[in-house]
Amino acid sequence: MSRKKWTSEKIFTRLLNNKTQQTFWDNISELRKRPNKEVYNKAFKLAKSESEKEKIIGIYVLAQLGFDPRYQQDKTVDLYFKLLENEKSPKVISAILSSISHNNENLNKKQISKLIEFKTHKFVNVRFELALALSCLENEDAIKTLIDLSNDKDSDTRNWATFGIGTQLDNDSKEIRTALWDRVTDKDKITRFEAISGLAKRKDKKVKDILKTELERIDENGSLILESIELFNDKDFIPLLEKKIIENKESKRVNEDWLSETLNKLNKK
Repeated sequence: MSRKKWTSEKIFTRLLNNKTQQTFWDNISELRKRPNKEVYNKAFKLAKSESEKEKIIGIYVLAQLGFDPRYQQDKTVDLYFKLLENEKSPKVISAILSSISHNNENLNKKQISKLIEFKTHKFVNVRFELALALSCLENEDAIKTLIDLSNDKDSDTRNWATFGIGTQLDNDSKEIRTALWDRVTDKDKITRFEAISGLAKRKDKKVKDILKTELERIDENGSLILESIELFNDKDFIPLLEKKIIENKESKRVNEDWLSETLNKLNKK
């Protein structure tokens, strides 16, 4: 029988006895499509459980239960912050921060301050999920924390924090640009590309030569560089793209449609 035809109670039972990550997320996903009182109350109760496994299940179900608006979102967010007050398990804290990232549009200063307390947490997953939870927040302390996390020793955390200050925010400041420039030479390619994208979005003139260099050596992972060229919006890149399209017909290093699309967008601007 299709999971869609299962009762919600059956899915919760399967979750509590889950054997694989795949079925775990399949079951979570199905419950999230059922924004009703039955599912909400059951997930809410599990989130308040003393069992780590039950807590995590409840937290994740509530995170994306329904959409636009979330089902009882304010009540869910309040629960998350009450749980954070005394929670010690890194897995549960990570689940809460991950879930807050899907519900962070109306956080107040007190709640943001609570989140920031986790910026030096010794478990990398907590810092990583914090970067997601703080993304898109036009709050000075949140932005400063993302800047700090963009220098984290973990590459995934650096990547998401750099994405958070670079692309997901329109804010511009000397501090943000300095943080982005610090990541332009990052050993992690995606983090480096996110930094370049953030600078291109802010029309930082100094990033032009870097974009030219990256275009010259672009490969199948270069879609973000092409998006950055679009953001930078400088017609000097038109002949460079035309040349790259010709070269690429032989090398096949990058998706031809990506190059053509970027060229067409610059020609129209």
